[in-house]
Formats: sequence, C-alpha cells, structure tokens
Amino acid sequence: MKITVDHEKCCAAGQCAMLAPDVFDQREEDGLAVVLDAEPDAALHGAVREAAAFCPAAAIQVEE
Repeated sequence: MKITVDHEKCCAAGQCAMLAPDVFDQREEDGLAVVLDAEPDAALHGAVREAAAFCPAAAIQVEE
C-alpha cells in the first residue's frame, strides 16, 4: 500500500488523523493532512482505507 494526499483538495477536516493517527497528521499552520507513513504496515491498512473513504474532500489516494 502507498498513500498520498492531494493538498489542492484537502479541506483540513481532520478525519484522517482521527481515524488513522499512526499514518496521518495535520500541519499546524493550515491544518492540511500530512502522511506520516506513506507505506504503512499491513495492520494499519484497514484504518487507512477507512480514512480515505471518510475524507470529505476525497484527497487521499491509496494504491494497493
């Protein structure tokens, strides 16, 4: 799995950081999502998929 965030789409809702805090965080200056682990361990894949599904801006791309 490889994860990227499109900052042009990100609306800083923070769903990703709440659902998968080991993989996502938010920048302090503007709240946009940052990827902490672009290729997370398999144990985190479910949380990452959930975060991508619940992103209101569809800014998270997940490549399996």
